[in-house]
This record gives sequence, C-alpha cells and structure tokens, in this order.
Amino acid sequence: MTASGAATRTACLWVPDWPVVAALVVAGLGPEVPAAVTGGPGGRIVAVSAPARSAGVRRGMRRREAQGRCPDLQLWTADDARDAREFEPVAVAAETVVSGLEIARPGLLLLPSGGAARYHGSEHDLARELTEQVAVRTGHECQVGVADGFLAAVLAARDDAVVPPGDSRDYLAPRPAAVLVHARPADRALTELVDLWRRLGVRTLADLAALPDAAVAARFGDLGVWAQRLARGQDVRPPARRRLVEDLTVTEELDPPAHRVDVATFAARRLAERLHDDLHRRGLACGRLRITARAVDPVTGEARTLERLWRTDDTLGGLSAARITDRVRWQLEGWLTASSLGQGEQPAPIAGLSLAAEEVAPAGALQPRLWGPGAGEDLRARRAVERVQALLGGDAVLTVRLQGGRDPRDRVQLVPYGEQVPPERDPDRPWPGALPPPAPSVVLPEPVPAHVLDADGRPVVVGVRLAVSGEPARVVVPEEAAGGGSDGADGGASGGADDDGAWAGLDAAVVDWAGPWPVAERWWTSRGKRRVFLQVVVDGPAGRPGELTLGLLLSSAAGAWSLEALYD
Repeated sequence: MTASGAATRTACLWVPDWPVVAALVVAGLGPEVPAAVTGGPGGRIVAVSAPARSAGVRRGMRRREAQGRCPDLQLWTADDARDAREFEPVAVAAETVVSGLEIARPGLLLLPSGGAARYHGSEHDLARELTEQVAVRTGHECQVGVADGFLAAVLAARDDAVVPPGDSRDYLAPRPAAVLVHARPADRALTELVDLWRRLGVRTLADLAALPDAAVAARFGDLGVWAQRLARGQDVRPPARRRLVEDLTVTEELDPPAHRVDVATFAARRLAERLHDDLHRRGLACGRLRITARAVDPVTGEARTLERLWRTDDTLGGLSAARITDRVRWQLEGWLTASSLGQGEQPAPIAGLSLAAEEVAPAGALQPRLWGPGAGEDLRARRAVERVQALLGGDAVLTVRLQGGRDPRDRVQLVPYGEQVPPERDPDRPWPGALPPPAPSVVLPEPVPAHVLDADGRPVVVGVRLAVSGEPARVVVPEEAAGGGSDGADGGASGGADDDGAWAGLDAAVVDWAGPWPVAERWWTSRGKRRVFLQVVVDGPAGRPGELTLGLLLSSAAGAWSLEALYD
C-alpha cells in the first residue's frame, strides 16, 4: 500500500471461515467436522464451516436453532486471541513466497504483488504458489486474489480471481454496496451506513462511486469518503495534501527476557500506552502498526528479529492503547506458542519489543465529538438494550426493518434486536400496486375511523371504476378515535407520546389530494383485501402552531374510510 492513495496491485490471501478453522485446529479436529463459532449479542452464530453450512446452519442463527438443524454441530465461542495465534503459521508460510505482508485481520493477509509476480512469472503463478505453500506448510486451504486497491483485492480473493490491471472499478461496479462490510466486518457504523444508502437508492458500488465527492464528504463524513474510495477501486488512504508525518516508534528492552506471553504483554501494554499518548498528543492517526520483537535463541544465545505488520485503517478513528495492546498480545502468542513453530523447535524468549506507527497522518476532524456516535452514545445505547434483552429475553426488544409490501403497514417488520432474520417479503421484488413514494413518517398501529366529505358535506364514495362521487373537501376524525404511531416505512420514528390520540377530533379542510389507488390482495381467497388509498393535504390541526398543512394517507374498504398514516 502507498501513502499517496493511488491504487496499487495488491494480492489478498483469504482463508475461508477462519474463526472455525482456528477452533478446529486447537481442538484437534479435522475440517470434515460440522462446526461453528458464536459471539456478539445473544451468542449467535458468527462463523460456520462448510459441512455445517451444507446441513443448513447459517450466520446469525441462534445456537438452539443451529443445533436443531445439525445435531452433531461443534460450537465454540469467538476468541480473537485464538484466531490471531493460530494464523501466525499461515503468515509464516506466505512469507516464504512474498515479503512485506500485512495482517488485515486473522484469516486475511495483504501482500504486495508487483515484484513477487515478476519473480514467479505472473500474478496467476504468484497466487498458485501462495496457495500451495500454505497448504503444504499448514494444511489449510486458502484463496488468493489480485487486483488494484484494497476492496477489489479482498473480493477477488473471495472469488479466487485475478483482476486485470485497470479493471478493478468495472469489477466492483455491479456489486451491491453491502460488500463493503467485507473490508470491515465488525463495524456497525459501516453496516448502518450501507443500510441508509440502500434506502436512499444507492444500491451498488457504481452508484456510490458516481456520487459527487463533496456531497459524500458533507453528508456521510469520513466513513463515507473511505467507502467511496474503496468503491472506485482505490486504496484506503486518500492522497496526501502535504508530506506525511514521520513514523513514530517506541522501544523497550526486557531484562530478563520474557518466556511467557503474560510477561511480554505487560511490557507491551506500557509500550502501547506510550505510542498512543504520542499519537494523541500530536493529533495523529496511523494506518499500520509494525510489531518487532528481538528473540534470543535458548540454545545458541543468538538474537533474531521477529516482525509482523498489522493493518489498522485508523484514519477513521482513534487507535486506543487497549486495541494496540490486543494486537501485540495476539502476535506475541503466535510467536511464543508451539503452534507457530516447527517440529521440535522451542519458543525463543523475547528480549526486546518495538512498536512503530506507520502511514502516520494528521487525524484532522477525527477528534471525539461532543455528542452523537463519536462521543460513545451509540455504544452506551447498545449496551443498555443488550442488558434489557438479558433481563427480559431476546424477543422483548424489537427493531423495525423494511420488507416488501404494498401499503406502509405491510412494509414494516418487527424483529428482535440484533437478530439477523430474513425479511418475510423481499423488499427488492416488484410490488405492483404499491403506494408511490415518499413513504409516510408515522404509521398508525391500527387504522383510525375517519370521514371524507365533499363540498356539500356528503360522504365521498369511490365507485367500482375508481370514480369519486365528489372532490374531497374535508376530513374528519371522530373524537373517540385513538391514534398512535409506530416506525414509518422509511425507518422514521413516530412522533412519540405526544402523538398518541392527537389526531382524534381532527376536522380540517382539504388543500390538495391525489388518487385513488386500488389495491387488491389475495382476491381469490376468503381473506382477500380490496382497498383504495387516497393521499390528501389538509390544514394543520389545532394546537400545533406553525404547522400550516398536514399530509394524510386514507384508505377505503366496503365504503368506510380510515386514517392509515401521516406525512411530515
């Protein structure tokens, strides 16, 4: 990777389902065993082996459901340290082919392909050599992809493909924007941003790449800029507008040398705090963390250098001392445990440690905010919700999600918080007869009886040929009607407690109207519904000063009108 941000040829080595593979290795089981790893809120499935997938186990399932589909399923909890420790032999095997590799995360390596491809003959030869060396030296199957830029290389590895130079943008263009999560799988902010883009009509990477740079930066901030660069097949870091700051390095000698991981980690924590303080004091962020250890051979007494480069992508946020310590601890466990050593080889005690923050650049506007997600409010809210779930059960906290349907109420799906439940109706399928946008901001839990009157005070009736008996002139909601709101079909929240019953007693003149739209669902069954919808704009209700007009969604079935939803 280059600090300039221009797309470079990058090879990506990916071991599918790595958390499961690492757990199987530690347990001494083979790849033919159906297995899965659980983690996150509710202990859901986060990684699945191929045999378990063939039995119907999927990510996001509850443990009980997964075991019901596959009774022989072996389950382990997520363990970042285990994943990183067991991945070290894979990195060592890849380093016999290419030097200067980066660990993006356990299970995913990034390697410079230019010189290595020329040495081995071609990029296809390089990919084949990497795959063979990892298989011979570790017994793990991996996939290698080569492309311009980070995201294209990651997706090429998942396809086991080599993307020709200059074709990465076209390779990425037709893919859904949701594939961005492969660049940062555990980032909820990115997942939420992708969902927002989907609702705004930005569904593919081509749509995202075509947006104006200034508009993306203003509306979606640094995360949006980062995602757009990936969508265009560019490297993660933007072009430098000035010379990058020199790398920061902190070093400490261990006397006596550390034979155990906990002793070395204690020293690493001090180094991590020093490095973090240096970055924070200077207002800097780093893109890569280089971990260097000086190991002393226990037999000959000769010193050798162990070095590994971890990718942090930390132009998007502060790299805390705890996160630095975690990466160092994982790497030390890989160096000091037998799983990363050859047959009969003894772990070499660590006599010195060095941490270097590379690709250092000004952090700019990445300082913590006074409010919002940057101030930790999102994290605190999620923790509070998870505590409520732990006390009351997983189904006690529901969130709103879009699904397919023709009217706003049908498009709302309530799912348990944190649960990956497939929509009952696919929102991307065509829904003939669906109401036109925009979606209402407030959808009433149950339709409220209403009256639609013409200029003479007579009820407006819609005939079988969709002809109205008169132009709507007035809308009346009886005083005894009780209103309320739920999340709208566009994800907007209801007006809250102040809206409960606020529309009872509404009597307002119609300013404008549109429709009617007929909707006939399951007309061939006894439970079929035949309705017509009408959109009207009325004078604002009394008691809400400044609200001159109000949009209503009305429906008529069997000659009776109902208030369905409200527009801002």
